[in-house]
Amino acid sequence: MFVDECDIDVCAGNGGHGCVSFRREKYVPRGGPDGGDGGDGGSVRLRVNPHLRTLSHLRHTPAFRGSVGGAGMGKKMYGARGADALVEVPPGTLVCDAETGEWIADAVSAGEEWLLARGGKGGKGNFHFRSSTRRAPRIAEPGTPGERRRLRLTLKLLADVGLVGLPNAGKSTLLARVSNARPKIAGYPFTTLAPVLGIAAVGEDSSLVFADLPGLIEGAHAGKGLGQRFLRHIERTRLLLILIEATDPRPEETHRLLRRELELWSPGLGSRESLICLTKADLLAEQERPCPGGIAGRVPLRISAATGEGIAELLGELDRRVRALERGAAPPGGPDAEAGSHFGERPWPADWRLPQRPGVLLSAGKREEQRGFVR
Repeated sequence: MFVDECDIDVCAGNGGHGCVSFRREKYVPRGGPDGGDGGDGGSVRLRVNPHLRTLSHLRHTPAFRGSVGGAGMGKKMYGARGADALVEVPPGTLVCDAETGEWIADAVSAGEEWLLARGGKGGKGNFHFRSSTRRAPRIAEPGTPGERRRLRLTLKLLADVGLVGLPNAGKSTLLARVSNARPKIAGYPFTTLAPVLGIAAVGEDSSLVFADLPGLIEGAHAGKGLGQRFLRHIERTRLLLILIEATDPRPEETHRLLRRELELWSPGLGSRESLICLTKADLLAEQERPCPGGIAGRVPLRISAATGEGIAELLGELDRRVRALERGAAPPGGPDAEAGSHFGERPWPADWRLPQRPGVLLSAGKREEQRGFVR
């Protein structure tokens, strides 16, 4: 099952409690405080796994929890740090807070990691509370709770070439011809109900990733057909391959319709770099030449996925254009630049500070103020 959107709950582990303990040895019957600190709670992290293609594996694991930090012990021994929980996602996954809408991550590169929920801090043991007037403190800090969030994960497929066309334009047939992908092919509209990825070899040292998407119809941007559900996957493709049937009596009008739907869905998408291709050329008579004046001022390529006509030339042209785009900007379609400030390791809250007072250093923030010692 193709799953490209899901919600998950993440809960980092609480910090371990500090320990109240006093040194007791054979010849030291009344030693001072030696309680250790609690360990930090485990965080929840996200990692990009290039072997994953959808979010279907997360449907059966809707919650991820970091381990609780270990409690401190005597002899100033620190508690163990809690183990982190790991959420693995395919490349192209967007993560945002389901309640606030804040962008958390735009996970694109393989092996990339992001912090989703930070584990709680371990509490301090009574060793930290000793002073010249408090020789035997019997207090210790509890650990702070870990962060909890509900996140929405949205997948936008990463591909070099996105196949765009009306239903039954030959998109799936072309993908099956140039790659080992086996999408469903039939003679009725909307055979493709979910995006399909395929890798096409171009020469000995190059390859292209194709994304076969459900066909577009007029009004797809508003939800007609399967438009709204899968149009977002086109946003990540470097190059659009617009497929129009060679037997279409109005190819220019079909081209304008496809461009308009893309632009209405995402401004700028309709003007993205593209290549126009006429499919099912084998259905034309040899002397018949469709679109003698071209489409949108360009002469379209003519191919037949059934006979292989023009396939090699098409792959060569696509490879040349994609490599030229790779030397330019990164693939579009992610969160805006402002959202990037929320990515990666988030700093501690800005209200955590160290105010100055005569003769005393205080630690202030979410914790209760601790007086009379330096951390």
